[in-house]
Amino acid sequence: MRRRRFLSYLLVIWMTFLLAFPLTSAFASSKVYHIPIHNEVERGLHAFLERAFKEAEENGATAIILDIHTPGGFVNAAGDIAMLMDATDIRTIAYINKNAHSAGAFLALHADEIYMVPNGTIGAAAVIDSAGNMADLKAHSAWLAQMEAAAESSNRNPKYARAMADASFDLPQFRAEKGKLLTLSASEAKEVGYSEETVSNFQDLLEKTQLKGSDVVQIEPTFSEKIARFITNPIIIPILLSIASLGLVMELFSPGFGVPGVMGLSALGLFFFGHMVAGFAGYETLLLFIVGLALVIAEFFVPGGIVGVLGGVLILLSLILAGANMMQMILAIFIALVVAIIGMVILMKFFGKKMHVLNKLVLLDATTTEEGYVSNVNRTELLGKVGKTITPLRPAGTMLFGSERIDVVSEGGYVDAGEHVEIIKVEGSRIVVRPTEKEMEE
Repeated sequence: MRRRRFLSYLLVIWMTFLLAFPLTSAFASSKVYHIPIHNEVERGLHAFLERAFKEAEENGATAIILDIHTPGGFVNAAGDIAMLMDATDIRTIAYINKNAHSAGAFLALHADEIYMVPNGTIGAAAVIDSAGNMADLKAHSAWLAQMEAAAESSNRNPKYARAMADASFDLPQFRAEKGKLLTLSASEAKEVGYSEETVSNFQDLLEKTQLKGSDVVQIEPTFSEKIARFITNPIIIPILLSIASLGLVMELFSPGFGVPGVMGLSALGLFFFGHMVAGFAGYETLLLFIVGLALVIAEFFVPGGIVGVLGGVLILLSLILAGANMMQMILAIFIALVVAIIGMVILMKFFGKKMHVLNKLVLLDATTTEEGYVSNVNRTELLGKVGKTITPLRPAGTMLFGSERIDVVSEGGYVDAGEHVEIIKVEGSRIVVRPTEKEMEE
């Protein structure tokens, strides 16, 4: 009886042990992070991916799938994202869900594996400057080296990466004879080893990568990150700063504080908001800007000009420090200043506007003759009086009236000494005379 009870207990323990395994396996299912790389590659995208990679690492993700569909973007941003991909120990998979061109191709080559949809393409990776032209030799050479290094890092033939960025490379079998950049279709990419497999959709990708049944975590940019991506775009920054400068300049010509001032400050607020969300600016740069703005405002109440100049320097410094790239920020600020100057000229030249803000800085009251003010005694009692010149008038000189010497100017040309002259006009200290036949009064 006791032996039978012992066997029963043993059976219960064994069944519990068997049942525990599938439950444990279910709760221990692997996590796959699905992260989009869509639209343009820029600094804001790097900030979003940095958050996504950090979350994946903290939650012990098995793999990160980068859903790529981009025409390319900025080289410096792509370089930072590539460093982010290289630094993680998590398996990275590039899922080219249409196009991976330019910087997109560069990022795909930094992944551990590449999979493409049937109509996907990869390539066309020449580096282009801000004017839409081919970059200079220095930038072009550096980009070629980076493309080749990206291919080598994932054990792929670097010559195809070079042909994607260098039009002088000759690959006529892939429509990339000299003068054309290489762009590979899904089948061609698989043929040259630039793609592991062609997949029909995301579920097919999970199956081909042995990740089917994994817990897929979708990571999307937050609303703030979307705004930050837009604002931190190098094309948008000078536009935003130009709006800010133009709004503040218009405010100088407006009585009180109105719509232009709100527009200018709102544009600056958006600039700092976007760069702080993207991680490029901290509270110290915002504080620097606020201090600078306060000093500029204080200039209206404190004479001297030093306070205003210091405030302007702090504002410019805060803008430069808030940007991701110092040279790009300096260029953007220069463009904004040019726009502000043009706006100021238009308002003054064509609309006859005057700076109302200067009313507090400039003394506008005048002591005019019409209001009874004169700079010295107005000798109107001398009008019509006759005297004798004691020096030649060329046309200025001195005459004698009674026993008084008076500085005068002749109405016309030269008048010799010893001539009789009549006072015909008195304008403050200016006394005008002309020769006369009248005798001097005794």
